[in-house]
Amino acid sequence: MCDAVETRRRFHRIGAAGIFFQGGAAAIDHSTVVAALVHGLTGSLVAVGAAAAIARAGWLVPQLFVGYVAQSSSRRMPFYVAGAFGRAVCLAVLAALLWLGAALPMAALVTSFFVLWTMYAFIGGIVAVPYNDIVARSVPSERRSRLLAIRFFGGGVLALAVAAAAHGLLDTFAFPHGYAAILLLGALLLLISALLFVSAGEPPLASSAAPPRQGFGAFLRAGLDAVRDDRRFRLFVSAQWFGAAAAMALPFYILEAQMHSGSTALTASFLAAQTGGALLSNPLWGWWGDRHGKLSLLNAVTWVGLVPPLLALAWMALNPTASGMLGWTWFAAVFAILGAAGNGATIAQLGYLMEISPDERRPAYSGYFNAIIAPATLLPLLGALLARVSSLAALFAVSAAAVALQVLLVRALRMPHRSGAARI
Repeated sequence: MCDAVETRRRFHRIGAAGIFFQGGAAAIDHSTVVAALVHGLTGSLVAVGAAAAIARAGWLVPQLFVGYVAQSSSRRMPFYVAGAFGRAVCLAVLAALLWLGAALPMAALVTSFFVLWTMYAFIGGIVAVPYNDIVARSVPSERRSRLLAIRFFGGGVLALAVAAAAHGLLDTFAFPHGYAAILLLGALLLLISALLFVSAGEPPLASSAAPPRQGFGAFLRAGLDAVRDDRRFRLFVSAQWFGAAAAMALPFYILEAQMHSGSTALTASFLAAQTGGALLSNPLWGWWGDRHGKLSLLNAVTWVGLVPPLLALAWMALNPTASGMLGWTWFAAVFAILGAAGNGATIAQLGYLMEISPDERRPAYSGYFNAIIAPATLLPLLGALLARVSSLAALFAVSAAAVALQVLLVRALRMPHRSGAARI
């Protein structure tokens, strides 16, 4: 009875922490808010791509090292504390820079921004390994999709409020003060999220779950063995590489949308559309993942992810010079689908990775997965270069092709492996 009560308590607090995290994440979304901010500071597509690449690299790169250290640690919560509170502090300092440093030479302001943005991203990357492990030990598998759906649904409601606040702040304050206020709001929401998660506590490890620490070289060799011998893990990683290739276009939807909506002041409205799409779809994704399985959900949301680049290409082919309300409506739909696909993919990917990771090696598997994906964080820079030397249409076409290949790999995951068959 006590165990059931404690499980419910942890479920509710972890869910509440996730809601506030999603609200904070909306305020610092690198495909809308940060992309528009960086473009306003620099006017450079490459800088926009660099900000997105730093955000993704900072999330992924630290996880191999955190996974190595956390794997043999009896407690994983201290790692979460360092990352969660550290990133909130970095974001608050970044907001102060934008507010107080507006009089600085632009080169100094941009350089300081990227230094702090990099610190924020890499400190925040410490969080993922302990978070995944603590959630997997706190919440039974059959309730994890529901937990993530609650996180994204409640977080979506909060993110809509954040989008409304962002719209008001951008209307009230001159550039870049409006963005400084948005980032400060994000820092406060991330701080509340961290406090709630820490208050949930950490379940004790099973006696066999924290093996003695091996050398780092042996740890890396074990990761190579996992990729070679675990077919599901290998295909899943390959599919996520193509997903990352598709995501290199994400920071550039907002630039195309601003061009055809006729205003750069509508950034917050596209954030609201993206949040609304995520919000409306989350009950479906939560039900689907728990009812039909994480792999079925992964297949469905991968197909949905094919729609936004195709819609962007269709608009550019049919209405290359049109702008105004029709353009705003079209791209609001694009952002709504991006929100639905993005949150569905997060629920499916987190749930499936937890499912295929051996209990006693979950921190290691999380570290291996994110380390292998980490080089893909440079793809937004490649996307920026492609858009610069060719066009945004070429970038969206490459994104659509990458999603199509991801669909094929997820389909291969759904096929039973025949013994003696060639390794995929």
